[in-house]
Amino acid sequence: MSNGKTALVTGGSRGIGRGIAFELAKAGYDLTIGHWEDDVNAAATAERIRAEWGRRCLIAPGDLADPATPAAIVGAALKEMGRIDVLVNNAGICKFRSVTELSLEETDRLIQVNFRAPLLMMKEVSRHMREAGIRGSILNVTSSRAERAYPGDAVYGGLKAALKRASESAALDLAQYGIRVNCIAPGATLLREDVSPSEGLGRRIPLGRMGKPEDMGHIAVWLSSDQASYITGITVRADGGLILPGMPENEPASAGWAPSGGN
Repeated sequence: MSNGKTALVTGGSRGIGRGIAFELAKAGYDLTIGHWEDDVNAAATAERIRAEWGRRCLIAPGDLADPATPAAIVGAALKEMGRIDVLVNNAGICKFRSVTELSLEETDRLIQVNFRAPLLMMKEVSRHMREAGIRGSILNVTSSRAERAYPGDAVYGGLKAALKRASESAALDLAQYGIRVNCIAPGATLLREDVSPSEGLGRRIPLGRMGKPEDMGHIAVWLSSDQASYITGITVRADGGLILPGMPENEPASAGWAPSGGN
């Protein structure tokens, strides 16, 4: 059943973006899904949204490294759907390289897609929401890597941390209009259906499995709902406890030290 609202999900043709789009469709949203050079997956995703949940779904391709693309995608969504109630900035490039080996071209592209594009999308969508009087929801997909450093992750992890911080300021900018801005920070997320989330890395995660795209979708639906109407400027980390501190301290007392405050 339609809820009369629409959502725009960048990078919605596969992976976490597709999981979020599916859960929004289940919740009654009509969808616009963005993608770049992923026509087959985008078509399959849109067809399932139409056939299984009876929702409208527009496919809006475009390279978010191009500064004109965010306005073009938002324009296409508004022309077809008439309004945007939810924006999910999910599209991103995940590449890892030692800081000693960074190329200027690769670094610039990651900055353009992972940081500049979400800012421009927020600008375009929030302008529409303000003009239309929509008390909307903007969700930026960051990463647990925004909170924990890893080798070779200066650019990707650094940009996710920057997006988290930018989202907090955007939440303050837009609060007066009733527009909420929050982040979802996935941890290790399994994107293959032929592998058990409890295998491999899943065994080392406190909750015993890797995340699934629908896990992020459930959070997106809730954060965009009236049940979360008093929540803005936060990051929901969905990682099964993966980066919780404490693991290095799991050593026997014979290691020769005691916890702070111990005898």
